[in-house]
Amino acid sequence: MEQVLEKRYNKWIVILSVAIPVAVAILFGVNLRDLGYDVRPLTFLPPIYATINGVTAVLLVWAVVAIRGGNRRLHEALVKICIGCSVAFLVMYVAYHMTSESTPYGGEGVIRYVYFFILITHILLSIIIIPFVLVTYVRGLSGNFAKHRKLAKITFPLWLYVAVTGVVVYLMISPYYGG
Repeated sequence: MEQVLEKRYNKWIVILSVAIPVAVAILFGVNLRDLGYDVRPLTFLPPIYATINGVTAVLLVWAVVAIRGGNRRLHEALVKICIGCSVAFLVMYVAYHMTSESTPYGGEGVIRYVYFFILITHILLSIIIIPFVLVTYVRGLSGNFAKHRKLAKITFPLWLYVAVTGVVVYLMISPYYGG
């Protein structure tokens, strides 16, 4: 039963793991205003999606605490909310970049290198984490808890890093918005 359910989802995991980053990359390069559409820049979104990243980080930690305490139902609910938060973040992130000009980072010196290190690792891991989250989730959903637990030990710190660094990147670039 476990393997049947997992195999049924594997095709979708591969499709989503490729389609999401490709779609984001394509849409990131499309600015509706440059194409002549009369849309307002959605400049209010960055603090909202940064907050969603922060909430995701807190909920991920809470999910781990819940499962360690034996509360499988709460753990599952929190993970579902985290996935929902990640989808909401993604939609807002793309919407912002499709209506607003990218904000260049204005920091200088060592902090500039720190910012770009955090940004690049955040972006790369946000792509890598997609199949990890989906496979880990499906293993839990299918009841394959041994494999779920084993993969979750990798998925959790990666996903937490992406969520936390999303907030850090926002805090580091926020002084340069609108300038």
